Amino acid sequence: MSALWHPFSDMGAVERDGEFVVTRGEGVHVWDDRGNRYLDATAGLWFTNVGHGRAELAEAAAAQIRRIAAYSTFGDVVSPPTAELADRLAAIAPVQGSRVFFTSGGSDAIDTAMKLARRYWHEVGHPERTVVVGRTKAYHGTHVGGTALAGIPGNREGYGELMADAATVAWDDADDLRATIERVGPERIAAFFCEPVVGAGGVHPPPLGYLEAVRKVCREYDVLFVADEVVTGYGRIGGSWFASSRFDLQPDMVTTAKGLTSGYLPMGAVLIAPRVTEPFFRPDAGVWLRHGYTYSGHATAAAVALANLDIIERENLLDEAARLEKSISATFAPLAEHPLVEEVRSGVGALAAVQLLDAAHAPALVNTLRKHGVSSRAVGQGAVQVSPAFVMTDAQVQELADGLRAGLDDL
Repeated sequence: MSALWHPFSDMGAVERDGEFVVTRGEGVHVWDDRGNRYLDATAGLWFTNVGHGRAELAEAAAAQIRRIAAYSTFGDVVSPPTAELADRLAAIAPVQGSRVFFTSGGSDAIDTAMKLARRYWHEVGHPERTVVVGRTKAYHGTHVGGTALAGIPGNREGYGELMADAATVAWDDADDLRATIERVGPERIAAFFCEPVVGAGGVHPPPLGYLEAVRKVCREYDVLFVADEVVTGYGRIGGSWFASSRFDLQPDMVTTAKGLTSGYLPMGAVLIAPRVTEPFFRPDAGVWLRHGYTYSGHATAAAVALANLDIIERENLLDEAARLEKSISATFAPLAEHPLVEEVRSGVGALAAVQLLDAAHAPALVNTLRKHGVSSRAVGQGAVQVSPAFVMTDAQVQELADGLRAGLDDL
């Protein structure tokens, strides 16, 4: 047992039962320290979009490290891969003319967007617009702002009040968003944060027409719309780089991470539409955004991200993710008939969740699945996550579903 304090863990149970030690990965498989092989149902933590063991990404990192591993991007400083990556992301961003602010990961991206939303309203003469709105079931990282914004009560317990100017609305009801804006006062609302597909809260695809409806409400009340695409970005949605493009959301900001580097190095980015950047980018504005991170635009992470995007494009992995959307939906649907299963949620991107009738069974199922060669995790309230690398074949999807069925039978 190592000295590691694991995130999102019952450390008493880990101390008692030991750790699951992952030693290597290749494609859609990982191996433990005993040599056992597992199908990686979760692509690490939603992020290994191109699969494990890509030597091309290691070589990109090594080549950049030999030149210069990293340097600050504060002020007017930039490294070539960072500048190239910013331009490349701007070219695929859902809104033409977007600028790119780099972060160390998804939680950083959320807090960046939150601060930037408030600062934008300050710069355009409405400093009173400070309230940010999130949804039940939503997960927006674990920084103070993102935790306060998100809608998973268990993640807030024991910390006291984290941020006063945060409101929560029903995850599936655009009318509740409208009512909350009117109750709080449109003149006080800075932004609405929305995962196109709820991720860690249990993999909940958007109800038909929901995204279009909330986008309309935000336009009506002039509320900034922030699409949290930390999970759905860089192809996970299937067929498009971003869910915002698939659903034509025209967001004011997009928070991203995970698939940007396929997890090979930590990195996040906020894609910021011209409306929000305009007050800061005027040559005579003289505005300092006093915000950033030591590793914003980390040169080696940027080099890896560029190589990762090359793989996605060269191997048509956006289309492969769309194939997986159909394959996962068709293959996992029969599991809904299992007596321990409440429902299977899928159909929007290379994403699914197998929801158990008894949420308490989920941790035991995750452990049981390992006996059947499957590595997964529990999400939401008693669901098991399915979000494989885009290189998973249809035959491997069937193998994954068979492993889940075997684990359920064991329970």
